[in-house]
Amino acid sequence: MRRAIVGRMRYAIYFVPTSDDPLWEFANRWLGRDPQTGAVFDCDLAVVADPRRYGFHATLKPPFALAPGKHEAELVAALAEFARRTAPFDVPDMRVAKLGRFLAIVPGTPAPALHALADACVREFDHFRAPAGEAELAKRRRGGLSAREDEHLGRWGYPYVFDTFRFHMTLSGRLDDATAAKLEAELAGATADMLKRPLAVREIALFREPQAGADFLLTQRFRLGSA
Repeated sequence: MRRAIVGRMRYAIYFVPTSDDPLWEFANRWLGRDPQTGAVFDCDLAVVADPRRYGFHATLKPPFALAPGKHEAELVAALAEFARRTAPFDVPDMRVAKLGRFLAIVPGTPAPALHALADACVREFDHFRAPAGEAELAKRRRGGLSAREDEHLGRWGYPYVFDTFRFHMTLSGRLDDATAAKLEAELAGATADMLKRPLAVREIALFREPQAGADFLLTQRFRLGSA
């Protein structure tokens, strides 16, 4: 019998391409799931099982449970206001690269506007975040953290923020070197035309994980600079 999924609902604030961007369609099909429509596609689960659950995205505010007394409607209203006063921008140089043991789409050159957007999301929405529990903190620390990453974990509930943040849109789980090299070449070729154009940062999105271990769902997009 399958074990029931239990645990608190979580939210995350992610960057996603617009729904008409060819990169969005390609990545959803590659990962085997569209987190906005719920459509599923054939995919190589051995390669994409981990990122498939989260949906194609780049993390701005990592997953968090709502703090006591906070409600989704308040978070949505705050996101709408944040998006309204945040100007859209373009990132000119994106590429497929290997990060540690996985593959992702990353900026090819420093992208301060992306860092500024992520930094602002971490700070401005932190009052919506319930503090991380001891079990969650211990799980993070088992992976091995630097002193600075551990400091961020204790303060912000996640080790990879601000100076330890790296913008990336994940395309695989952990891979051995041979598989990573093969898939990096394959993905670079498949996305070459899409990544010739600057990455248009036009929207941010609220994702929801209904229960611990469930697939993340894109619940609402927020247009940057919208009136």
